[in-house]
Order: sequence, then C-alpha cells, then structure tokens
Amino acid sequence: MAATSVMSASRNFLYNNNKVLFFSSLNSKKPTFLLHNNSLLSRKTPKNLTFFSSTRCIHSTQQSLETKNLDMGLVHRPNVVEILEQRGLLESITSENLRSACSYPKLSPLKVYCGFDPTAESLHLGNLLGIIVLSWFQRCGHRAVAVIGGATGRIGDPSGKNIERPELDIETLEKNTEGIVKIISTILGRWDQNRNLNVGLERPQSSNVGSEENRISYVGSGDSFIILNNFDWWKDIRLLDFLIKVGRYARVGTMMSKESVKKRLESEQGLSYTEFTYQLLQGYDFLYMFENEGVNVQIGGSDQWGNITAGTELIRKILQVEGAYGLTFPLLLKSDGTKFGKSEDGAIWLSPSVLSPYKFYQYFFSVPDVDVVRFLKILTFLSLEEIKELEEEMKKPGYVPNSAQRRLAEEVTRFVHGEEGLLEALKATEALKPGAETKLDWKTIEGIAEDVPSCSLTYDQVLNASLIDLSVSTGLLESKSSARRLLKQGGLYLNNSRVDSEGKLIEAGDIVDGKVLLLSAGKKNKMVVRIS
Repeated sequence: MAATSVMSASRNFLYNNNKVLFFSSLNSKKPTFLLHNNSLLSRKTPKNLTFFSSTRCIHSTQQSLETKNLDMGLVHRPNVVEILEQRGLLESITSENLRSACSYPKLSPLKVYCGFDPTAESLHLGNLLGIIVLSWFQRCGHRAVAVIGGATGRIGDPSGKNIERPELDIETLEKNTEGIVKIISTILGRWDQNRNLNVGLERPQSSNVGSEENRISYVGSGDSFIILNNFDWWKDIRLLDFLIKVGRYARVGTMMSKESVKKRLESEQGLSYTEFTYQLLQGYDFLYMFENEGVNVQIGGSDQWGNITAGTELIRKILQVEGAYGLTFPLLLKSDGTKFGKSEDGAIWLSPSVLSPYKFYQYFFSVPDVDVVRFLKILTFLSLEEIKELEEEMKKPGYVPNSAQRRLAEEVTRFVHGEEGLLEALKATEALKPGAETKLDWKTIEGIAEDVPSCSLTYDQVLNASLIDLSVSTGLLESKSSARRLLKQGGLYLNNSRVDSEGKLIEAGDIVDGKVLLLSAGKKNKMVVRIS
C-alpha cells in the first residue's frame, strides 16, 4: 500500500492509511521510530514500507495534500497554541514545531498533560489556569491528561517555595488525591457531556499499555481526557535501576542552573537533596508517559519551565527521538504584580465543600476594573470579539458598574461549579439583597451562613417572639430603640421582606423550611438564625 512522506519543520513523516507511521529528523537518513496514534511501538522500520526522503517528495506531497484534504474530509483542528497566545495564556514553548503539530490535519490529536500534586484536598485558583489550558486543548480536538502526583507529592516541588514542604502521611495523600480527582474529572468531564460536535477522539481501549510490569490504571477518564496517578509507575521502580536508566543522562550542572534550584540554594533555608531530585522525577514522568501512553506535550506555569525541559531533554537523550514538547503559561497575577487567588480568608479553593460557589462567585465579582478584561481572556472561553464588546461598554456613559465583573464571575463559576453551582451562587447573591423577590429556601440561606453572622435558638425561643426583641437578642441590633427607628425608616427585613409593623411576631410560616430565619438591618447587616 502506498505511503506518503511529508516534511514538517525539522521532521519527516511517513503515512500509511492516514496514520503516522514514523518520523525522522531532516539530517537523518533513517527513520527515528514507529508510531501508531502517537504511541511508540518500535524504533525499527517495517520491512514492507519504504522511507521516502522529504527532499524527493516534498513538492508532490504539497500538491497531493491540497487535493487529499478536500477529498478525504480531514478534520482541521483550530491551532490551540495561537489561541493561547492571543488570549495571553502562552509564556514559552520548547519548539516552534508545536504550532504545526497541534493543527496539522494528518497528525493524530496530541496528548497533553499537566501535573497536580496532592498537597491539599482541593485545588485552588492557582491551579485553575492549568485546567483551563488543558480544556483549550480538549476543545481543539486533543486529549487532556491530568497527572496526580501520588509519588512526587511525597517529595514536594521546590519551585516558587521558600521552604521545604511538610511531609504528608499516606492517608492524607490518598484523601487529597481523591478530592483532586473529583474536581478535575467533574470540570473536564463537563465538556464531554455538553459538547454537540464529535471531534473524533477515542476513549482509551484499555489501561493495559506497554508490558505487563508497566501496566497502569486510569484514575478517571472521559472521551477527551484521562486522569493518571504517577505513583502507579513509581511504586515498582528501584533506585539502582533508575540511576542506571535515567541518572546517567542527567547533568548536575544543568540541574543546578534551573531557576527554582538557584533561588533556593541562595536562600537561608537552602535545598535538600530530596527536593533537588524533584525535577528529575517530573522529567521521568514525561519520559514514561511519552513512551507508554503516547503523551507528547507537557504544560505548566512559567515556574515549571525547568521541570518541563528536564523531561524533554530526557526523552531526547534516552529515547533519541524528537516530538516531545513543553508549553508554559504565565502565573495568575494582578496588575500590581501580586498573586491572584488570595482573599482575606486565604486561598480561593475550587472544591464547593471547602469554598461555597457563592463565595467563589463573589470573589470574581469584586475584581478591579483594571484587571477584569485580562481575566476574561485568560479565565473564560468567551470569544475575543465578545470580550472586546464588554471592554467597549465599560468606556461608555451609563455603563452599569461591575457588569463585566458579573460576566466574569458567571463564566468562571459555571466552568468550575457547573450550571447548578452558578444557580446556587446567584440565588445566594439575591438572598443578600433585601427586598429581592427571589424565594428563599433553607439551602440558599445556609449557603451564605459562613459569610454572615449566625446564631442558634430553639423553636420555642423563636415562635411568637417579637421581631424587635429577636433583632436585639440575636445581636443584629444593639437596642430595641434602634430596631424601632430602623423599622420606621423601612430598613428592617425578615427573610428579605420589609417589615412595617412594630408588633410583628414570628409565625411558623416565617421559619424557612422549619429550619432558619434571615434577619437584615439595612443592606449590609445580616443575621442567620438557625432553629434547633
């Protein structure tokens, strides 16, 4: 059967039945390795195939591709690298060849991985960019791979850290891993559930990839993503075997020159040997997955550049092949250079069990005007045209303040917490507006309870109690006189409804779902009363 050779940047590709069979560098007369669906099968040329040099067939190839692309109905994937660049999500790439590899229609979709160490039970806003970039690859027809650092999490990445991470016990690591897997699978899985267009990605046939001893399990998977745990392959690796296979190829001088290492070596804390080896461990992760899972791109924040290039170098030296790429995106910073992702109460967590969708939504709703357009570009999937329209609206007279922030908050909350989480956040937001017509329920009020003062009273203490007396006994107001004065001014609310009668008593129907009351003094002062 005829095979087609194509030159792309520094590589020759051989195709058979529209599958990439192998490629070599332009200065090599022999093919480098055999591929099937981007998975390494062999480094030998099959006997029944002939290698065509790119110099002999490049002109005929260009002509044939122009016609075959039309005749064969090839899928032209959007160039995800260009999309990331346009949106401010591209810091560096290890090779310009990645631009052509990610969109060339005859190449199989890329497998792109991002690592997440289980240092906490939930990911936080600093991790969100990694998930967003994975999702951009996902939406452009590639395969997203999230790798949980069940092994590397025991070591701790020194990148961006002033001191060594505390050691976590196995039980904590497993609990953290479970929480992170749930977050990632929920967010990335939503794309599989909601998309209407089948981009032709194959669900993994089996987790049994490679030899018997190298088989690993998929922690989670969908049509366009998989989740792996690097402990699955690290648990059986012996130190001497690792040093022989990998250690001899790692140059200490190169490892010392990495920015994350240099900063820690210059610090008072210094750097332990354990942390020093982290870049080699992460580099081997890339090597392992490149060889056994067909993963050919690693992404990470700009502080991960040293760890990522450690992996591409190991692949080049040990396997003696090209085709492994790295891509970094900028860290999430505000316009003043401070980290975006911290609030007065600490990190902005992605898990709804740690931070309510309401509070998550409110964080983005309060973003300064100077940052909102940039965050719309990097944190949402809105088109650049629509973002430009929002930016222009902000400059017009009569612009309603925080309209752009509201759109940002809605889009990011929907991506992280889904439509249900967004609805919960919007209902809770309305619950904090006295006079709002939104019907309150127990769950909505509980959703804001951690963000406003609360108290507990017995049913008998509440039923038939005077609203004036209750406003004072719960601590909402200082005195009965101030409560009466506020009521006359129209500023005293029960469950968001204005109370006009000084003699108002609490009835059974006022107790929301028989469990709570929401008292409001003006627009800002609230009190959640739990009924025991």
